[in-house]
Amino acid sequence: MEMFVTDFNKQRVAIASLRVAVFVREQGVPEDMEMDDRDSFCIHFLAQEGSSFVATARLDPGLRGKVGRLAVLASHRHSGVGTRVMDMVHRTARNQGLSEVWCHAQCSAEVFYQKLGYRAVGEPFEEAGIAHITMRCDLF
Repeated sequence: MEMFVTDFNKQRVAIASLRVAVFVREQGVPEDMEMDDRDSFCIHFLAQEGSSFVATARLDPGLRGKVGRLAVLASHRHSGVGTRVMDMVHRTARNQGLSEVWCHAQCSAEVFYQKLGYRAVGEPFEEAGIAHITMRCDLF
């Protein structure tokens, strides 16, 4: 499996395809909410197996290290690819000089993020009709 850092404009089709498959089709997030104006400011990450893209995420240094849009195709969940993508996000964040990253994690993924060193902050809230919680991770 190949993992790489990319730019939204270079890989717009692959990134959008993964996010639409996971968030829009599977989870019912409105497509106009999924793609937003922050994409062009973010650092993007892709995992590719053969000729297929299987996972993506983004890091927004302009929002103090907000991690978001981690999407792994259903066929590749529980394979470690999400953890590998997040490891790359964390390395990149450190290289950007960030000492912490944070995200609005879906509550259903809270344990996944805890295993990566994230801690929940505050109370759960709803975003795009899905329960989320703010989580933070110190980068050492």
